[in-house]
Amino acid sequence: MSWWGTVLGGAFGYLLGGPLGALLGVALGRRFDKGLDGLGEYGAELGDQERVQTAFFTATFAVMGHLAKVDGQVSPNEIRLAEQVMAQLRLSDDMRRAAMRLFAEGKAPDFQLDAVLEQFRRECHRRRQLLRMFVEIQLHACYADGAVHAEEARVLRHICDRLGIGRQEFAQLETLVQAARGFAPGGAAAPASRDRLAEAYRVLGVTREASDADVKTAYRRLMNQHHPDKLVAKGLPEEMVALATEKTQEIKAAYETVRAARGGR
Repeated sequence: MSWWGTVLGGAFGYLLGGPLGALLGVALGRRFDKGLDGLGEYGAELGDQERVQTAFFTATFAVMGHLAKVDGQVSPNEIRLAEQVMAQLRLSDDMRRAAMRLFAEGKAPDFQLDAVLEQFRRECHRRRQLLRMFVEIQLHACYADGAVHAEEARVLRHICDRLGIGRQEFAQLETLVQAARGFAPGGAAAPASRDRLAEAYRVLGVTREASDADVKTAYRRLMNQHHPDKLVAKGLPEEMVALATEKTQEIKAAYETVRAARGGR
């Protein structure tokens, strides 16, 4: 049984307690205080992988809802943009319904952001690749309307502080998300113009003065950080791997743009 099947089977109360378990319980309209005896066949299937996947899914959409609310009333446009992100993640219908309910829970005035982040960090065992992907998804949602507003930026920095992601690393993630939008799969195949080339260097996190070896090293590092199979092995829900796959395509497109400008080196 997949991790989501385990959750729907009623085992999430044991699988994930604390504020994340409470959020998911509300989102699914279930009680989770039955204890281990009430789990039946699912008790034998629980493990660290399912626990991390459940924590990632729950925290992602609850925090996304909180970010949408921080600059005031959530507009229909912000809800539409959140739905677009969920569609891009290729969630199943029941997962999308749960995600929207978690999004709504994140908008609540009494949402416990710090408690949610603390449990999420703990459940992920400080796996930096997972924490980075979590922040990238939040940035992706914030940039869906083209810009990150001041209050959103403040909360994003606070999220990074709570997850142990430094300001320089956050700036690199923001640059990657912002610049990579021009290299998204399915976009128009633009020539290697000066602006597109500049964006490609920004995606890779290097300057024009970087050596060919340094460019290749930066490319390989980013590909390793976003490798879908490695992220799934660390706890990224398989149903959410589409964004990681898209990121690798964006990074590859940027690298090929730089290589072409350097004569294929």
